[in-house]
Amino acid sequence: MENDKGINYIEFVVTDIGRAKTFYGGAFGWRFTDYGPSYCEFNDGHMKGGFEAGEPTPKGGALVVLYGRDLDALQSAITRAGGTITKPQFDFPGGRRFHFTDPDGYELAVWTKS
Repeated sequence: MENDKGINYIEFVVTDIGRAKTFYGGAFGWRFTDYGPSYCEFNDGHMKGGFEAGEPTPKGGALVVLYGRDLDALQSAITRAGGTITKPQFDFPGGRRFHFTDPDGYELAVWTKS
């Protein structure tokens, strides 16, 4: 039976949709579908979400945690794409992760299994 109470979609308010697409496409390989000049849907291969044009309010709120197998390669891809590593890699029970901010100031994390 399918769970009808799970996280289904995530939206980010960004100042520049093109820059967000360049960052997440370059760092993570996400694909995009444009729905007019002020909204773009992304697909990471597992979940969909959207970028909405506006003024972001990235401080606080839930931490979005992404998964990746090669943290070193992802850190390099994130910094090349314009992101900033805010918490270096660290171990936690079951894995390893780091935190970063995207060009709009949103903080996210990336983890991998140990």
